[in-house]
Amino acid sequence: MVDSTDISDHKNSPYIYWFDELTIADVAKVGGKNASLGEMITAMAHDDIAVPTGFATSAQLFRDFLKQNNLDEPIKQHLQEYFTDAQSLAVTGSAIRKLISQGEFTAAQQAEIVKAYQQLSKHLSKEKAQENISVAVRSSATAEDLPEASFAGQQESYLNITGEIDLLEACRQCFASLYTDRAIVYRQEQGFSHQQVALSVGIQQMLNSQCAGVMFSLDTETGFPDVVVINGAWGLGETIVKGTVTPDSFMVYKPLLGQSSASQASLSQEKFIPIIEKQRGSKLVKMLFSSSSPDPTTTCDTSEKERVALVLSDDEILTLARWAVKIEQHYGCAMDMEWAKDTNTQQLYIVQARPETVESQKVGSVLVNYKLKEKSTVLVQGASVGSAIASGEVFKIDSPEDIEQFPDGAVLVTQRTDPDWVPIMRKAAGIITDSGGPTSHAAIVSRELKVAAIVGCENATQLLHNDQAVTLSCAEGSIGKVYQGKLAFEESAVNLADIPKTKTDIMINAAMPDGIFRWWSLPVAGIGLTRIEFIISSQICLHPMALIEPEKVTDEKVRAKIAQLTQGYQNPPDYFVDKLALGVGKIAASQYPKPVIVRMSDFKSNEYRGLLAGEFFEIEEENPMLGLRGASRYYHPLYRAAFKLECQAIIKARQEMGFDNIIVMIPFCRTPSEADKVLAVMAEAGLTRGVNGLQVYVMCEIPSNIILADKFAQRFDGFSIGSNDLTQLVLGIDRDSVELKPLFDARDEAVKSMIAQVIKVAHQHHCKVGICGQAPSDHPEFAEFLVKSGIDSISLNPDSVAKASVHIAKAEQELQ
Repeated sequence: MVDSTDISDHKNSPYIYWFDELTIADVAKVGGKNASLGEMITAMAHDDIAVPTGFATSAQLFRDFLKQNNLDEPIKQHLQEYFTDAQSLAVTGSAIRKLISQGEFTAAQQAEIVKAYQQLSKHLSKEKAQENISVAVRSSATAEDLPEASFAGQQESYLNITGEIDLLEACRQCFASLYTDRAIVYRQEQGFSHQQVALSVGIQQMLNSQCAGVMFSLDTETGFPDVVVINGAWGLGETIVKGTVTPDSFMVYKPLLGQSSASQASLSQEKFIPIIEKQRGSKLVKMLFSSSSPDPTTTCDTSEKERVALVLSDDEILTLARWAVKIEQHYGCAMDMEWAKDTNTQQLYIVQARPETVESQKVGSVLVNYKLKEKSTVLVQGASVGSAIASGEVFKIDSPEDIEQFPDGAVLVTQRTDPDWVPIMRKAAGIITDSGGPTSHAAIVSRELKVAAIVGCENATQLLHNDQAVTLSCAEGSIGKVYQGKLAFEESAVNLADIPKTKTDIMINAAMPDGIFRWWSLPVAGIGLTRIEFIISSQICLHPMALIEPEKVTDEKVRAKIAQLTQGYQNPPDYFVDKLALGVGKIAASQYPKPVIVRMSDFKSNEYRGLLAGEFFEIEEENPMLGLRGASRYYHPLYRAAFKLECQAIIKARQEMGFDNIIVMIPFCRTPSEADKVLAVMAEAGLTRGVNGLQVYVMCEIPSNIILADKFAQRFDGFSIGSNDLTQLVLGIDRDSVELKPLFDARDEAVKSMIAQVIKVAHQHHCKVGICGQAPSDHPEFAEFLVKSGIDSISLNPDSVAKASVHIAKAEQELQ
């Protein structure tokens, strides 16, 4: 912060305001961006949030600049020609920007800006021992960073500006950028009068960033409010903002920040580490200060070491997340922030903060769901923006100058998009890019325009060609997929207010961490089934025993793939534990503190063989469905060590990350003695039933689970009925048999008798009983049977909750 004695000459100036004399109430004076910087410096000083100091030129200076250069009328005329279609957007914007950039400051105006810059340099040179410091020169419009309209990236910023002449020129260019093509269009969209909006320039201490990025205090894809999303890359943050890199991404669960369990508190002051996502981006390039080229910055390739490493440590991730929470609490709304880490001091800073304007502005209680009705070849994939599905013909463009060629309703394919592309993005059915992340300005604008986008595909421009029919699916989680051809899909809307409340707990089934937050607003009692084998197959991508006994993997190509997956891990098994813990933790976060039942792995031996390196560790079985699966694997020499890794992942998710709502479930447990063996192995791994509140359930899917329910109830805290396997084994029907499909029915009297029996016995032993499956949704009479039998919970696919809840509520009413 600049000393008040340094700025006394400017206190009564209509042109200069120091950040430490501004608050959020000063948007009309210095625009949203600068007012927000002032607010953080002045009102949040006690929160120890570091913000680079600086000053702002006033909106009045901009107005006077236009007036003294006789620019108001020419600007008005150019806009009128654009509004009447007498002049194109490109010609209009270019002409206005040229007029403004050729304008001149008065001698008095120059003197005020230069004097403030000299004072800032003097203040900071106490630490940096230099005369003319490097500054960031940023545009801040008076209609910018409002809760209802972000104007994100509509005006320009100039980095690493040094010296008075370059500073004045950068200020002029910022003034001109009020009329970028994208800003003109955006103001029209938002209903702002062009000449009522003025521009302030923020001159801020420039950080020589080792790494930088953006941060949101909610999930930008779903509006889930309980997380902080952080993206980061090496060098200056412009590479993320402009979409030139695919960044690292991190996610932190806010409610557990700074908290610890009772057991932790009694032993130490250690806190939970509720980081629920760490994804390494490719980070192929970085932007740095330039000392030799005519440009103030230069972009160069990153090293292999930089591409492999994450840009932030866990402590730094948590620090940024804590700052995000404090900023959100102060402003009273979800926030969009930019951060940087100074190379010299290793200090983290917040360099911008503005209200988030897409998800936080949604009103009502309607949940829209998209679902593909068919599949085809996946051509490319990247990060989803939004959750919609769109289709059209590919049209590749290299520059926004080619806007006139782009046909309405085509799918835009390009190397990257930035805010200059907005006019084209408005015409597109969907957007696909090689680079960029889901928090770039382009992605933010895509969300505002409600255009489906998949970014960071790396090679889309090479693999896709013009006029090729494609379908973009952002409805399958955080990984967006581009399918060949125009595929059929359906869109459905559920009014959450219409879902009836039931006495029976309605829960949901969750397969993957990706996309789990889409369902956060559903009125459910938790997650009744999470299958960790989906996390193993899609995110860990290899057989866990290959990490424990790598010497058994004799194929060099397989060994190379494993080495690539586990880069950055000195102890390879830690890769499995970390990835599994993150996946389970993210799913648990979506419903915390409501229960989340996590079923330990239930791959069959043939499915395990299908994993990378699986052939070196799996036996071949004639009937894997009835072979070495579920509980029998957990104490078997072939898999016991890997099961302990699963247990370690659960320990990490529950005790280190803080998700004590996780309930462990054991599948396909054939006998009580087998249950004892499994519980003993779990205890050896440090995961003991009853310790730290751990509950352990058993899948009820074998007739022996019901016949000996009283004995299983002594070993487990609850039962979860797996109706598919139970039906298969009660009726002696292969669940996958096409010929016997008409006989395979969970509503069969024999199956229903078994279900009713286990509910009765379990309740006698004070154990809960739930069921996972579609039958209650598809068959109202089956829902009625379950309710009459006293089932405690019914777990469904999320898109079936509304329909099934109606059946269940009706059944409950009929019992009254």
